[in-house]
Amino acid sequence: MRRRLGCTRCHQRGGDSLKRNSCSRRELLLLSLAAATVAASPGLAQAPASTPTPASATPEKKLFSPAELDQILAPIALYDDALLSQVLMAATYPLEIVEAARWQQANPGPTGDAAVAAVADKTWDVSVKSLVAFPSVLKQMNEHLDWTQKLGDALLGQQADVAASIQRLRAKAAAAGTLKTGAGPQYTVSTETQGSETVYAIAQSNPQVVYVPSYDPNTAYGAWSQPAYPPTYWPLGGALLRGLVWGAGIAAAGALFGGWRWGYGSGGWGNSYTTVNVNRAVNIDRNFNRNNIGAGDRWQHQVDHRRGVAYRDPATRQQFGQNRPGAEQREQFRGQVQRPAQTPAGGAGANRPGAGGAQRPAQRPGVGAGAGAGQRPGGSGGGALGGVNRGGAVNREAQRGRAQQQRSGGGSRPSGGGGGRPSGGGGGRPSGGGGGGRPSGGGGGGQRGGGGGGRR
Repeated sequence: MRRRLGCTRCHQRGGDSLKRNSCSRRELLLLSLAAATVAASPGLAQAPASTPTPASATPEKKLFSPAELDQILAPIALYDDALLSQVLMAATYPLEIVEAARWQQANPGPTGDAAVAAVADKTWDVSVKSLVAFPSVLKQMNEHLDWTQKLGDALLGQQADVAASIQRLRAKAAAAGTLKTGAGPQYTVSTETQGSETVYAIAQSNPQVVYVPSYDPNTAYGAWSQPAYPPTYWPLGGALLRGLVWGAGIAAAGALFGGWRWGYGSGGWGNSYTTVNVNRAVNIDRNFNRNNIGAGDRWQHQVDHRRGVAYRDPATRQQFGQNRPGAEQREQFRGQVQRPAQTPAGGAGANRPGAGGAQRPAQRPGVGAGAGAGQRPGGSGGGALGGVNRGGAVNREAQRGRAQQQRSGGGSRPSGGGGGRPSGGGGGRPSGGGGGGRPSGGGGGGQRGGGGGGRR
């Protein structure tokens, strides 16, 4: 049977057509007003939104230019391949660098292999543990964290470009006479031609002793070709002249586990990457996971050691499973908001139909309902004994709640207030805190049955 448009009451009473038409117009007007209200409501209307990014779209990657990479890598490009790779790996974990530097400041005695053994029980990445063997290196990374983070970001997002920059800088150092091929007391520099490029590889001359060079990047590479991007430089002592300055050798044969696979082809360094000697890494970190190494002993970044430090761009966040910055923290926050609904006394009755007086007071500022009551001025969530001297106020709230319950028809249960228990309300403490009350009280659910629906 088709439903007739118009006022049901008029049809039942047999009203004339004029009255029925008047009711129909009134009903249509009400429907129009309701539709306009929905459209104007910010909570219900569908506000125009920007065109969403397709799920398959590749996020933008924020790249360093070649000049910027040369600027960042200039202070370490002349390190031997093993130490250089470990500095780059560790730079992807800047927070652990800070922790390791603090440990070193508190324990200045051990160096080399002895220092590495002393941090065996730490939870840092193996690359970070290895750097405690070289105090000067770790110190500079800690004191220049902006540079350290850029260094790590470059490795994560542009490893092939990082390799190109290192080789470009080494070629300049060789042309300037700073880097000499062949075996020396500290370093051995070898070259290999790959396509149109010369690959420079640097190794320690004595595997048992590690030397860390000091040099001024402004002179070590000849005249700097990018004055808009001067090389990063921190002098370790007095002013350095041209060339490399060597400190004392460090007995750290067991601290080196990294390396570089230099691979040039098809006009680029795409076949270049940092490598890991698994057996050496296990000697440094007994918890090292061999499964974290890729094919060809390729190093792979471990997100858990990042310790929440933000990645540089959306593409890197997506690559390592953090599609939205702070997503994990937001999920935890959502959980904290939802947990107060499990309040032992039945919860605030603010969202339950028929709850005695719970809905109107819940909209007032400072009311003690909900998860944030303890954070609001005058709220009742301050503590278990917060309202112990408020007996008169609790009684007044109870009377107001009973009167409101009778008016709203929600008093079919002895407990009232949506509390679900004889104690009423959602608070469960003398201070109240459930379903409404005055701004200073937070009523509804104290042990005396205060607020929105106490005991009858």
